[in-house]
Amino acid sequence: MRFISGLFAGKLVDRFGERLVLGVGLFMVSIFTLISGLAQTYEQLLIFRTAGGLGSSMFSVSAGALILRVVSDNQRGQAQSLYNGGFIAGGVAGPAFGGALIAISARAPFFIYSGLLIVAGIVSLIFLHESRLGAKVEQSKEERTLTIKEALAIKPYLYSLFLAFLGSWILFGMRSSILPLFVVEDLKASPSLVGLSFTVALIAQGSVMVRAGKHSDKNGRKPVILTGFSIVMASLGILFIANNVTVYLIAMIVMGLGAGFAASAGAIVGDVIKGKSGKVYAFWQMAGDAGMMVGPVLLGFISDAFSYRTAIGVSAAVFSLAIIVALKIP
Repeated sequence: MRFISGLFAGKLVDRFGERLVLGVGLFMVSIFTLISGLAQTYEQLLIFRTAGGLGSSMFSVSAGALILRVVSDNQRGQAQSLYNGGFIAGGVAGPAFGGALIAISARAPFFIYSGLLIVAGIVSLIFLHESRLGAKVEQSKEERTLTIKEALAIKPYLYSLFLAFLGSWILFGMRSSILPLFVVEDLKASPSLVGLSFTVALIAQGSVMVRAGKHSDKNGRKPVILTGFSIVMASLGILFIANNVTVYLIAMIVMGLGAGFAASAGAIVGDVIKGKSGKVYAFWQMAGDAGMMVGPVLLGFISDAFSYRTAIGVSAAVFSLAIIVALKIP
């Protein structure tokens, strides 16, 4: 639902503004999360979680578009790095915190998450008002009405779509699907190592992402993006040959470092889009969502047919295309 409603969410942003769409989206997810916690059957749970996908799309598109609109050109890389870092941090901390709550009740994570979303929605409606953010920068009509078709004609934007797809394939899709199974079934390690490895990767990412963002603002996107995706590529090579816990942890640390640099890729969208950019930003986000969907499905099939290591090797081969794309960035 989040994927297929991306463009609709972008239209809402262009029509009603980021703050309202962000707040409403958060409240929608909160409501459907609460109802999911009350579900009595798997079918009900699936329906309610799917319905919440529209709200998820609304708040993620509006939040990203807001950041690209309010930050200056010389801070966009830093802002995008921090935003992506926060998103990934939530993706790592959320399951760990939710796992602890399951000890209380399997429904507890839904109720706690719903409450936190209400708080986030209130904060967004109050503190993201234009009186606090400052007046909108006036743009020409031509910039305001930039269409997806026109954006696709801008090569840096087109490259950013490929990078979003490939980056999400690895940093979200592969990590959340086969890596936990690889650790437990192939390396014969404890499931607790999965959480530990994700944590050290996140720490590694956080240690470089702000400096990487500053560097991209000062010296251009290409060197930083190319460095980041090259480091992630190297981590896949280490992961492919990992035969013990130590090598695996090294691979995850390297992947985290690469992700810290690669996060600047999202700033390309802001570099080429001015004014209201909901639909165009949403299309970029959809490219990333597609990577998160295609990656796990394909890698799961390869893992079942061959092995987890083969799936990692295929991921590395596919991800090598990101290096080629990064080299083409002006």
